[in-house]
Amino acid sequence: MKTGHAPADYEYSTLTLDVFGFGFESAGALGFINEYSGLAAQPARYIGFAEPSMHVHIDNLPLVEMIMKSQTTHSFTAFIGIDWADKKHDFCLLAAGAEQREFGTFDHTPEAIALWAKALHDRFDGPIAICLELSKGPLVYALQRCPFLEIFPVHPSTLAKYREAFVPSHAKDDPTDAEMALEILLRHPDKLDPIQLQSEPMRILSRLVEERRSLVNDVIGITNRLTNALKQYYPQALDWFEHKDTLIFCDFLNRWPTLKQVKQARQSTLESFFHQHNVRRAYLIERRIQGIRSATALTDDEAVIRPYQMVVQALVDQLRALLQAIDHFDSEIDQIAKSLPDYDLFAALPGAGHIMAPRLLVAFGEERDRYANAAQIQRYSGVAPVVERSGNKCWVHWRIACPTFLRQTFVEWAGSTIPRSFWAGAYYQQQRNKGCSHRVAVRALAFKWIRILYRCWESRTPYDESIYLNSLRRRGSPLLANLSENAKIT
Repeated sequence: MKTGHAPADYEYSTLTLDVFGFGFESAGALGFINEYSGLAAQPARYIGFAEPSMHVHIDNLPLVEMIMKSQTTHSFTAFIGIDWADKKHDFCLLAAGAEQREFGTFDHTPEAIALWAKALHDRFDGPIAICLELSKGPLVYALQRCPFLEIFPVHPSTLAKYREAFVPSHAKDDPTDAEMALEILLRHPDKLDPIQLQSEPMRILSRLVEERRSLVNDVIGITNRLTNALKQYYPQALDWFEHKDTLIFCDFLNRWPTLKQVKQARQSTLESFFHQHNVRRAYLIERRIQGIRSATALTDDEAVIRPYQMVVQALVDQLRALLQAIDHFDSEIDQIAKSLPDYDLFAALPGAGHIMAPRLLVAFGEERDRYANAAQIQRYSGVAPVVERSGNKCWVHWRIACPTFLRQTFVEWAGSTIPRSFWAGAYYQQQRNKGCSHRVAVRALAFKWIRILYRCWESRTPYDESIYLNSLRRRGSPLLANLSENAKIT
């Protein structure tokens, strides 16, 4: 390991990749402390500023005092900040009780990471605290193999803002970023939570539902490109099939990639094709066949048809592979989710089904002490908005620092409950009547649902709509009062 001071800063700036944006994991920021608010406020602009100082080191607080501020139960033998990269990782190390900081690098290979971790263990034994702007990824997975290492993730934007507070010129270098991570670990230990591994089945399920959603996003991209290609020479196919992300659509385009070919097909052949794909409604089959017979070609130019036909065939092959992969994921997710003890709590929810129930299960996890109350989940998931106050101004806005896939899970599921839950549909309509947009009304509904889900999850009690409606009646909920008034008017 090399010792000494960090090299001089270079005058350049770079964008920080948010590696927490699409997962369930915490972004590791210095606490989500903003409370939600039911107030309506006009959006306002605000300007951030930083202390005009160029010093990176802050030596006013004695090191012993900083370490004693830690709320962790471990007495760490060393503290390390890591600035990760694709090829190599810079680190800044401070041994407990020492004053000299050490700087070094190690390559991003399994062998190099293992040798570096072994050298730490031989020198310090453990436990050792590590701070880096990752909560998952190859480096984290490699370090988690070492039980003597405790990893504290910090959000990349937190590290970037912390650096800008002392380097307003935006000068940046990997060793100084590693030192900044170490500074945060030493000075704000009460704001950082170590990565806690859940059971292996739960971690497998978490990764599966995230990757499944990525595949769904790929399907959306492919179908958009496919739609655009068909519009160039064969737009009628888009009218004959309502859903483009289906195997019947893929098979139809494989068999009849042009209008000329499908118009040459016999009626019995077309009927047989639809029957083989479980299309049993006679009126639908008849309508499609009539549409085929009466269709007029958009163009006869082979210079247009042939290239786009090849594009469609290539996209159809990709779409078919993705749809089959999603089916395989669904089977694996269903098998693992049903093996977990809390699955029945979420499977019984209105609108959950085999897709949303596993995602909700992962969203809450297994650790009942993970959240002290429902408000923590509302803020952590990003469903609760953020309140900002400055002088006489107060405004409420969208929460940015949150796991976006977690927020997406709650909001998507809340939207699916509107036609399936009596009170959810009534609450959504109430919000719309107040002038809220669809998205705002669904987020408000998700906010209420989280409180209910937290209570069910905490007490291990399945949700019962009748019990909740009786609870609303006992409390004299204005929601039920409004429904009663509307029923009388009707």
